[in-house]
Amino acid sequence: MRPRREGVSNLRAPWVCLLALSCLLAAAARGEQTRFWKQTSFSQFEKGTAKGVAIRSDGELAPAPQFRAFADPNLAYVWALGLDSRGRLYAAGGSNAKVLRFDDSGKPTTVFESSELAAQALAFDSSDNLYVGTSPDGKVYKVTPDGTSKVFFEPKTKYIWALAIDPKGALFVATGDSGQVFVVGPDGNGKLFYQSRERHARSLAFDSKGSLLIGTEPDGLVLRVEINRKNAPEAGSSFVLCETDKSEITSLVEDKDGNIYAASVGEKEHLPPSPRFLPSPTPQPSTPPSPQAAGPPAQQAPPPAATFTFPSVATAGGAEVVKISSDGSPETLWTSRDNLVFALGFSASAKLLLGTGNMGNLIELEGNDLYSSVAATASSQVTSLVSGPAGKVFVATANPGKIFALGPGYETNGTFESDTFDAKIFSRWGRLTWWGENGALQGKVAFYVRSGNTSSPEDNWSPWAGPYTESGAEAVGCPPARFVQWKAVFLNHSADHGAIPNLFWVSLAYLRKNVAPVIDDIAIQNPGVRVVGFPTQPNGPGNALPVALRMPRGSEGAPSIEMMSAEGSRAEAPAQGFAQRGYQSVLWSAHDDNDDDLIFTLYYRGEGEQNWRLLKDQLTQRYYSWDTSTMPDGAYYLKIMASDSPSNPADQALWSERTSERWEVANTPPRIDNLRAGSGVLNTKASFDATSTSGPIARARYSIDAGEWQIIFPTGLLSDAPKESYFMELPGLAVGEHTLAVEVADRFGNTATAKVTFTVPPHNR
Repeated sequence: MRPRREGVSNLRAPWVCLLALSCLLAAAARGEQTRFWKQTSFSQFEKGTAKGVAIRSDGELAPAPQFRAFADPNLAYVWALGLDSRGRLYAAGGSNAKVLRFDDSGKPTTVFESSELAAQALAFDSSDNLYVGTSPDGKVYKVTPDGTSKVFFEPKTKYIWALAIDPKGALFVATGDSGQVFVVGPDGNGKLFYQSRERHARSLAFDSKGSLLIGTEPDGLVLRVEINRKNAPEAGSSFVLCETDKSEITSLVEDKDGNIYAASVGEKEHLPPSPRFLPSPTPQPSTPPSPQAAGPPAQQAPPPAATFTFPSVATAGGAEVVKISSDGSPETLWTSRDNLVFALGFSASAKLLLGTGNMGNLIELEGNDLYSSVAATASSQVTSLVSGPAGKVFVATANPGKIFALGPGYETNGTFESDTFDAKIFSRWGRLTWWGENGALQGKVAFYVRSGNTSSPEDNWSPWAGPYTESGAEAVGCPPARFVQWKAVFLNHSADHGAIPNLFWVSLAYLRKNVAPVIDDIAIQNPGVRVVGFPTQPNGPGNALPVALRMPRGSEGAPSIEMMSAEGSRAEAPAQGFAQRGYQSVLWSAHDDNDDDLIFTLYYRGEGEQNWRLLKDQLTQRYYSWDTSTMPDGAYYLKIMASDSPSNPADQALWSERTSERWEVANTPPRIDNLRAGSGVLNTKASFDATSTSGPIARARYSIDAGEWQIIFPTGLLSDAPKESYFMELPGLAVGEHTLAVEVADRFGNTATAKVTFTVPPHNR
């Protein structure tokens, strides 16, 4: 242990304080230098507009998989997609319940329609018989290849959430509100297969061993139920593979390696979930619906007897995606506080795809905690994903209902438009630089830049300047303005993924126009107040009493002196007010939109005078105090000039000024005249006059024989004139000599005293 050196420490302390202060005061001028608008993170890029460009979570921009509109089914919602054995695409939706089949060009043909509000689940058997689950008052319909349809199974439950057919042709039906799963044979006879303790059996899938996977609500469970197939399928042992952190499992899929993926949404602590179909409530305009709840456009409104919402028990509360490995271990791959996940699928490269709401984005998980936003639809929710022929993935949406095709190749001419940047001040634009790989620096990415003076780039901005294909080669050609935006175009490139160019950051240099500083407000302090800055003694100068200061508008907290640290960062030490006669103080607030260092000059002039006289220059703090003893009594005005010259060349420095309110100097004390005291018949009487040259007398008091001071009012009671008369009776004084002392003060704290000696004779006792 090192010995303590108290003596040395105590001697060193003052020097440490002085050294720290000198570091704070050592400030290099900070002018309006060249700045850089740099974008490099996912949160920055996601504010832009990507068309054929994927935004990866680590802040990388790269061409996205091809994403094209495939068909417009003219439905408000598309809930489920399916493919028959010939690879033809089917879509189920509403409102009203309808199933469409599409040819290779996307032309639709209606194959099923009913009076229910929605068709929300599809399944095909080996003979291409189509099974359709509808709601409300759920029914399962069978549609044969020749187009004949009939009710196939009625589970007597309200919600049919999912359908799944095993290789033996058994149809499994997931329902709510009682969390039941039914199994239906080819003849349409069904029975209860599994009774869950959950309210909803929300999603279904089969694992590689032929067991049934069930996703539930409200505990967000992934169940595995073995299927005994000696005769009709019966439930064997069941096991909870995972309890997720969310309340509802919306989708289940398994990859080729036997890993199970589960999408879950909604907070568990929420109130009991609302069913998907409810009687139409009485309108409550003061309680708007949840922003996540999906509703059909007015032109496709459902019958007034029911209200339709998105087919998910949970409509808010965030989402997560969990991977359950083939050995049974769970791992959370992705979470979001704002997005919901309604569908899972796989891309042509076997990466997991997430269909999300309520921004209608398609997200691709890449592993190692990386993910990419690969496509943005114009709809609110991505509701279903299904792998089609030749590596294509079909994507269904709701609000409105559309169908898109993803992949299998990459976009060859994707574009990304950045968010608009507000420089706050009219600015000149310099060089655009960027960094990337796989050709991003060799001409496979072209940049364009435009500028304007409105926050919206559509309102009369300049045309796009460019293309710029060499990083930092030249200054951009758009005109000086307040706002700016850049666009990256990924040019034709090889289909080989390794040759796809990418971008990691983009930076634009700019120089803001210098603008004059502004003095926001001036606060003249009351007379007799001195303001001091750091460092001060605990009790102020001369052990004076502290005084509350009047604050200028635009300042926050205590007034301060602005200083700089050795590293160049700003620091502020609080200023303090103390009572000190004869001093006048002023505080002011000022700002500079360029964040320039400011220097202040103070002038004064007397009332009625024309010329301003220098009071103090080269001030960096925003307060000043001075001794007024050399100034004649009278009224004055202050003028404060702020200049940004410390941060700008002399020919570019700007300044502004502001004049204070009227204030007065009065150092001449009042005068006491005609002080008299003498005995009357019963009491001693005294009187005097007080005169002030600085306005009304503020107060008067007296003392008998060095006793306590006593307040006295003038004869007119109000103390509102520069000359006042005072009269007092002094009863009960002892016989003998006495001394009467009086004191008067003006509103500036100037005082005058006088005394008179008198004798009380015996006859007054």
